Amino acid sequence: MTEFACVPGPAAGAAWSGSGTAVFPDHEPTVPALLRDARAHHPQNVAVVTPHERLTYAELDQQSAALAALLVRRGAGKGTRVGILFPNDARWVVTWAAVTRIGAVATPVNTFSKTPELATMLRHADVQLLVTCRAFEPHDYAARLVEIAPDLTTSAAPEPLMLPSLPQLRHVLMWEECADLPWAEAITSVPPAPEPLATVVRAMEDDVVPADPMLITYTSGSTGEPKGVVHAHGSLLRHACNLAALAGLGPDDRIWTPMPLCWVGGFAFTLLRTLVVGAAFVTQERMDPGIALDLLGRERVTCVSAWPATGAVLLAHPDYARTDLSALRLGTLYEARPPEHRPADPGLAVTSLGMSETIGPHTFWTAEEDRTGAPEEFRGTFGHEVPGVAHRIVDTDGNDVAEGTEGEVLLRGYSLMLGLYRRERHEVFDADGWYHTGDRGYFDRGWFFFTGRSTDLIKTSGANVAPAEVERALMELDGVRSAFVFGVAHEQRGQDVVALVVPDDSAAPTTPDVLRTQLRDCLSSYKVPRAVFFIRAEDVPYMTSQKPDRRILAALADELSRPGR
Repeated sequence: MTEFACVPGPAAGAAWSGSGTAVFPDHEPTVPALLRDARAHHPQNVAVVTPHERLTYAELDQQSAALAALLVRRGAGKGTRVGILFPNDARWVVTWAAVTRIGAVATPVNTFSKTPELATMLRHADVQLLVTCRAFEPHDYAARLVEIAPDLTTSAAPEPLMLPSLPQLRHVLMWEECADLPWAEAITSVPPAPEPLATVVRAMEDDVVPADPMLITYTSGSTGEPKGVVHAHGSLLRHACNLAALAGLGPDDRIWTPMPLCWVGGFAFTLLRTLVVGAAFVTQERMDPGIALDLLGRERVTCVSAWPATGAVLLAHPDYARTDLSALRLGTLYEARPPEHRPADPGLAVTSLGMSETIGPHTFWTAEEDRTGAPEEFRGTFGHEVPGVAHRIVDTDGNDVAEGTEGEVLLRGYSLMLGLYRRERHEVFDADGWYHTGDRGYFDRGWFFFTGRSTDLIKTSGANVAPAEVERALMELDGVRSAFVFGVAHEQRGQDVVALVVPDDSAAPTTPDVLRTQLRDCLSSYKVPRAVFFIRAEDVPYMTSQKPDRRILAALADELSRPGR
């Protein structure tokens, strides 16, 4: 095991109280090196646990090597974009390891995706191979692929696909029986690769370097346009090591999350942070609180990585009182921890701020601060600058502001993305390499405080929702003349998606419930407004520019959403 140093940033990072170093397995931060290290040092440690599966590091290495050889036979190599479409299970982790160990680029597909969203993502990401399951209730991915590309039905695997509807896609690998889908190739069992193919795969692994792209992850931009965030092996694994070191994680830990692996919170912040220290990643396909509590107790989970709303659901479940959670020492489920690992005042608990563009947290806290909490004067803090990440807080003219003064958050550093897929560099970063986040906040003696967003992006239960995307979907429905979508504060979920709709008097009458039902056919469930309120056209306020006054409309959405209205 060797150490690499993460140099603290020049701004608030100077006040960080940690060591600024992290431990990385093997000689360089790449997935092949990570797998080699696990094979050498802890092959029998449990790597992945689900309600029905257990996978050791040796098994993860063996299974991913066999699948990597199959991908190579189907044309995959360095830079090939491979879509991964599974719920949280061992297949997801094995596929990711197989893809990235040969230098191909893992491109997770959102399991919530409806047909239009799936079509947009596959086309925008130029996915060349798709490794998927057939369905994940209530989502029938096979049917959606045929709906997107009807010409699939005239194709026969393993011949390469040639589809005008998805022109880059060459193969669909289905991890289950699919004899009735001639265009898909079943991979229910993948034997070890024969020589000389296995030698070729090992040589391809030797060619992977830290600068190679490892991941394209999709997140909602403020306009709802696709935003593919590109990260390299080096930045992803260095950041995972850095965060693991700050939290004091080690090989004996068991880290549980229900966050989808198709999002950075589930993949980079939790899975990678677990694998780099040789710990066990504990997860489940869907968030069922009874199953979750059984896993937490049975596996002696030591760290919970979940949104506050998830913790509230677990605490309210009847099985909570019967579950032994005495092993918990880290994470967001403060109330369940033994007293010696629980902040004395939950209001002083230190949280973090992050985004897909920075591989999750760019502010964080040490393990000791997690236990003791922040000083009283720093109640509400989001931690310190992560070592190796630099921040600037600027005013509307781009000038640095004084300490303690609120402004927009700019970022630069090792964990920042390589760029956005299909975007030129000057569209993403300013001339000095800073990324303008749209978040607002300030530093006070090294502690960071988040105050909100400059944009209208909605953050609900950890998921980003672009109002413009939901508004467009509403406007395509019969009976809608205009629509305005906002985030309304919610104690547990952070924000709820709420829509104000002006009905179209010339169309057949509709109802809020009908609109919400129709939206479920084209939007992921978390994007569907929790409430739709009808307003009159004459009640829509306009500014002197003749644009709707969204500030007044947002206040109206908040008022209409209050209990008792």
